[in-house]
Amino acid sequence: MKKKNNNKPVIGYAPTRRSVFSREDAIKYKGLILDKIKSYNFKIVDIDDICEDGLLVSEEDTDNVIKKFKENNIDCVFSPHCNFGTEYAVAKVAKEMQKPFLLWGPRDEAPLKDGTRLRDTQCGLFATSKILQRYDVPFTYIVNSRIEDVIFERGFLNFIKAVNVVKEFRKMKIGQIGLRPGVFWTVICNEGELLDKFNIEIVPFDLFEVVKAAEELLNKPDEYFNTTYELIKNSFEIGVDDYSLKKIVALKEAMKKIALDNDLSALCIQCWNTLQSMYGIVPCFANGLLTDDGIPVICETDINGAISSVIAKAAVLNETPPFFADLTIRHPSNDNGELLWHCGPFPPSLKRADQKVKIANHWILESHCPGIGDFELKGGDISVVRFESHKGNYFLFCGHAKGIEGPKTLGTYLWIGVNNWPAWEQKLINGPYIHHIAGIHKKIAPVLYEAIKYIKGVELDLIDPTESEIRNWLYLGL
Repeated sequence: MKKKNNNKPVIGYAPTRRSVFSREDAIKYKGLILDKIKSYNFKIVDIDDICEDGLLVSEEDTDNVIKKFKENNIDCVFSPHCNFGTEYAVAKVAKEMQKPFLLWGPRDEAPLKDGTRLRDTQCGLFATSKILQRYDVPFTYIVNSRIEDVIFERGFLNFIKAVNVVKEFRKMKIGQIGLRPGVFWTVICNEGELLDKFNIEIVPFDLFEVVKAAEELLNKPDEYFNTTYELIKNSFEIGVDDYSLKKIVALKEAMKKIALDNDLSALCIQCWNTLQSMYGIVPCFANGLLTDDGIPVICETDINGAISSVIAKAAVLNETPPFFADLTIRHPSNDNGELLWHCGPFPPSLKRADQKVKIANHWILESHCPGIGDFELKGGDISVVRFESHKGNYFLFCGHAKGIEGPKTLGTYLWIGVNNWPAWEQKLINGPYIHHIAGIHKKIAPVLYEAIKYIKGVELDLIDPTESEIRNWLYLGL
């Protein structure tokens, strides 16, 4: 079994021009823009076989453009205005596709010596934006800028990451292994509402069947079991007996098969106490291994936590795994520090460079079963994310932090520093949130700010940065 396939977004490229401005200059800029976005290695579906010069000019071409984009399963539309552009044709494509839409055009040069102008791009952008609003089409706009400007690159890549969030959100399937722990009222969620509002599907699996599948692997190992077992033996410090180690590997591979066979975005599992009674281990380290394979596994059957993790992972184009943590205790000496911790399920690939990954026994549960990871995560930029609901309303919390030094503890952990922890704490306590969060090693607030435009029914709840700071970063390059 391979890692879960996380394809990057497919871009529908529909550059536009208007006949009263320079055709030659529009063709030139169509090529320059295409070369720029190709350098980012995304799949691009153009309209060269449909429109003259590969530029959308006539409304007569829109039906064929729409047909091609739908047949190629594009995830977004980018319609750079290579001169003024044809706003009604562009807006019709945007309306019919119902995909995230990017509006931008290259900044015009000075008028020619005789006073004539070649493109009037900005003027056309104003026109198109008005028609998009008439059609009630959400869109992303990059400030009129030059192709080589940081504002264009920043805005384009931020948009594509936002597209990936929308893409993954709209097709999300969460596997639920077992019931939630009975005492964990905090992870109660409305499965029917998630399906009705967002088309998020929850797929239940009986814990007994998963354990049975793991035991079958344990008794008759396959190549995937053997590969994972040897990798663990050669890579990590083993603090449990060999049979328990094999149980960890078998559970990880059994869960992976379930996820791949059912095309799941993530799993959440009832990690205590039934599993320990049935199988004799905790699943923490198995969860971390599978998260490293591209399938986040979330503790304590926290469905909203799984959704949070999928969102965070999508926001970085699946380039680094998320980790699922408790907001645990304040830093003993830093008033703006907080401990992100969980029993031991963080992905081993995220370990701090000078740390060893140890597989150990659980130190909190009375059974002290084997199966946790014991290591500190690397620091750097961190985003904290939580998707949550309250009485039919849905919210997406996001804040930026940095890894900081702090005292050692057991399990998997990372100390973070934020701009104003008391403000964070007040928002988390008074908002509809719990102690579970998804963490990711990147700053993703601007991505979520853009993505939420295309996800109806979810409100973005920012703590740091503010909306104003995000807009300055996107629009002014600050």
